[in-house]
Formats: sequence, C-alpha cells, structure tokens
Amino acid sequence: MEAGKLVAVIGDEDTVTGFLLAGVGHRTAHGSNFLIVKQDTPLQQVEEAFQSFSTRDDVGIILINQHIASDIRHILKDYNETIPTVLEIPSKEHPYDPEQDYIMQRVNMYLGGGGT
Repeated sequence: MEAGKLVAVIGDEDTVTGFLLAGVGHRTAHGSNFLIVKQDTPLQQVEEAFQSFSTRDDVGIILINQHIASDIRHILKDYNETIPTVLEIPSKEHPYDPEQDYIMQRVNMYLGGGGT
C-alpha cells in the first residue's frame, strides 16, 4: 500500500500553529514540513524552504500565506509542477486577493478572461 503525501505549510505563526494543531506537522531528523515566517525571517530562508518542499517526494500540497507568496513570486511564477500543488491562503492579518494568486490568474486565462 502506498503511503499518503504530506501537506507542507509556509506561513505566519498563527497559520502554521493552526495547521500543526490540526495534525499537519511532521518532523524527522532531516527536517520538518513547515516554516514559520516572522518579520525577521530572511527571504532566502523562505525561498529555500519552498524549494525544499517543492522537490520532496512525500509532499503533495504546499500551503503558503498569500502575503509571503508575494515575496517569492519570482520563484512561484517559474514553478510549473502539478504535485506538489501550491495553494495560496489568507492569513488573519492579510485578506485573500484573488488577483494576486497565480493559480487564479491561470484559471482566468484558460477560461478566456485574459491574464493579469
């Protein structure tokens, strides 16, 4: 029987804590499947976490707060894999803006609405 895939989370403390309380967290000697991003978290660390999660065989979905995704948009625009799927989610402090979500932009383009 094939094992399931993990959900990785890159987000602010409230978002990541909520997902950890829901049972999403997974830690091994090699690392974890989540990154808490604070104001003093270097952008390079966020980029490295995304690159790591997106190349892992055991990750099926990457959830990322939209305001953090905006900081690494240059990487997300070049990401074309289906799995792991990247989903941008809102945070308590930053509402969701569908015009910033690259998946929504692609859906709009495929439906004939043009790209933003």
